[in-house]
Amino acid sequence: MNWTKAIEDAIAYIEKNIAEDLTVSEIADQVNLSAFYFHKGFSMLCGYTVTEYIRMRRLSLAGGELLSSEIRVIDLAMKYGYDSPDSFTKAFTRFHGSTPRDVRRNGALLKAFAPLHIKLSLDGGTVMEYKIKEKDAFRVMGVSRMFSYEDANTKIPEYWDEIYVQAEEKLVMGTYGICFDEEMAGNQFRYMIADDYKAGEAEAKNLEVYEVPKHTWAVFPCKGPMPLPLQEVNRRIFSEWFPASRYEIAEGYNIEYYSDPADYQKGTQDPEYYAEVWIPVKEK
Repeated sequence: MNWTKAIEDAIAYIEKNIAEDLTVSEIADQVNLSAFYFHKGFSMLCGYTVTEYIRMRRLSLAGGELLSSEIRVIDLAMKYGYDSPDSFTKAFTRFHGSTPRDVRRNGALLKAFAPLHIKLSLDGGTVMEYKIKEKDAFRVMGVSRMFSYEDANTKIPEYWDEIYVQAEEKLVMGTYGICFDEEMAGNQFRYMIADDYKAGEAEAKNLEVYEVPKHTWAVFPCKGPMPLPLQEVNRRIFSEWFPASRYEIAEGYNIEYYSDPADYQKGTQDPEYYAEVWIPVKEK
């Protein structure tokens, strides 16, 4: 899989259909990727989520149309996927810093957001540690919730805060954060905060039990105060490792392993804190 080519094709499809009702899963299907890994890879390579990119492109185009035509605000709102002129005006004002009325009547400044273009640049050249690990099926126990690709980046940290940080009684210690998207289709995936399965404890706490299938995993170590090292490793997986490796994603799973914060003087903010990213892979 050529990630650069896939993202280029995805951007071209978005631009061609910018006024249509686009979804992450639909775009991912056009470039033959799972919705989960397309969403993740796009964010890592481009610096925006797919949804953010589409929103900013639409608002940029709407600003241009507002100046160059007599189109009504209500028609602009409908064209670019807003339910009402009010919701469109709020989004337009947040993006451009001026209302549509100010732009049209008073010549207020607009902001332009150009389409992304992928350029080949000399990158890499640094050591990236990883190992390929064959692992039999294993069971985990925990709690899970369905998330939409569109808002997962903000909702999953809130879920951790709810289940692990703020909870008076911690049902799980949070050894793993696991994304499940076995069918690799649709606009949602399941995310589980989990520990290794312990007979009796799962039943006593009424925890969900799930068996992660046997796979070949690419395992990437992360060290340092969270979450920056984890974010940087994820970025490099998609921008450096996958393009240069002989592997591609095999299934719709993604696992983040977290060591016990109690083992470190400063917990997850300790310079030596250790975590891992696991991705199921197969040879191209």
